[in-house]
Amino acid sequence: MAQRMGCRETRRCYTAAITFAPSNQRPRVGGVTMQQVTVRVPASTSNLGPGYDCLGVALRLYNSVTVGCGKARRRSHSRIVSDAAERFFKQTRRRAFSFSCSIVEQVPRCRGLGSSATVRLGILLGLNHLSGKPLHRLTMFRLCAELEGHPDNAAPATFGGFTVVQSSASVSLAPGNRKTCAAVQRFDVASRLYFILLVPDLQIETARARRILPSKIPRVAAVENCANACALTAAFASRDYEKMRGSFFDNLHQPFRTELIQFLPRVIEAAERAGALGAFLSGSGSAIGSITVKAPEKIATAMARAASVPAHTIITHADNRGAQVLPIRRRPCGIDH
Repeated sequence: MAQRMGCRETRRCYTAAITFAPSNQRPRVGGVTMQQVTVRVPASTSNLGPGYDCLGVALRLYNSVTVGCGKARRRSHSRIVSDAAERFFKQTRRRAFSFSCSIVEQVPRCRGLGSSATVRLGILLGLNHLSGKPLHRLTMFRLCAELEGHPDNAAPATFGGFTVVQSSASVSLAPGNRKTCAAVQRFDVASRLYFILLVPDLQIETARARRILPSKIPRVAAVENCANACALTAAFASRDYEKMRGSFFDNLHQPFRTELIQFLPRVIEAAERAGALGAFLSGSGSAIGSITVKAPEKIATAMARAASVPAHTIITHADNRGAQVLPIRRRPCGIDH
C-alpha cells in the first residue's frame, strides 16, 4: 500500500461540447449498448532532473475519469475534455456521440504531477472503450502527448513504470517512406523504491515554466545532462538503484525554474542529506520529488522543514500498470453525472 499524507479527493463534473448522435448510433460492443466506463489514471513525476521531456515514472496516486454516453444538460465545461474528445473522433473517423464525464481528483493540479495528462488520457481511453476499442494503447499515448505538447507525463500515465520517450523516433512505414513519432521504452519499478513528494500550496502553469527557459545552453552542460539521464535510465533498467546517486543534477531547466520556486535548492539538499538517492523538481513544479530505498518519513520531514512554506508531503511507490479501465457499469442512457 502506498502511504499518502495530505492527499484529498475532489470531484468535478464536466459536459463535453460534442455533436449529438441519434440513439441508434450510440456505441455498441457485442450487441450491448455501452453506457458508462471509469478509467483510473496514475499521476506521474517527470524529468527526474536531467531527463527533460523524456523521462517519467507513474505513481500510485490517481485521478478517476468516468465517461458516460447519453444526452446531458448543457452547462459550463472544460476545454481540456472537449479537445481530447474531438481529437479522438477525428482520429477514429467516427461520428461523435454525446457524453458527459465526472472526475474524482487525487492528483494536485498545476504541481508538475501530470494532472492534465490524467484527464486527457482518461477521456481518450473512456471514449475508446465505449466505442469498441478502435485504437490501440500506443496510439492513445501519442494522441495524449500531442494534446499535452510533451510526452513525459503521457507515457508513464499510459504504460506505467519508468518510461523513456524518444520524441523524434523515425519509423519505417513502407519502402522509401518514414514517419516521425514518439517511441516509448518502459521498465517496471521495484516496490522497495519510495517516492517522496513535497507539494507546496503554489500552482505553476506549465506554459509559464517553459517560457523562462533559455534557447541555448553550453555544450559542456548539455553533455553533463546526457550523462546523468543515461545513468538514471541504466539504474532503473538494471534495478541497481544505488547507482542513481549523483545523477539527478540538471542544467536544462531546474536552475532557471528556481526563479519561480526559490526554495528548490535547499529542499533538494535537505532530501539528499536525509538519505535520499536524489531529489529533483517534478515536471515544471511546484512539487519536488525525491527517491529512496529507506527512511522515507525522515526524508519527507526534512524536505518540509527546508521548504518553510505551506505544503504537504506524499509518500508513495511507482505504479507499474498505467491507466486501467475499471469494470463497466450499465445504466439507462441520458442520465447525468
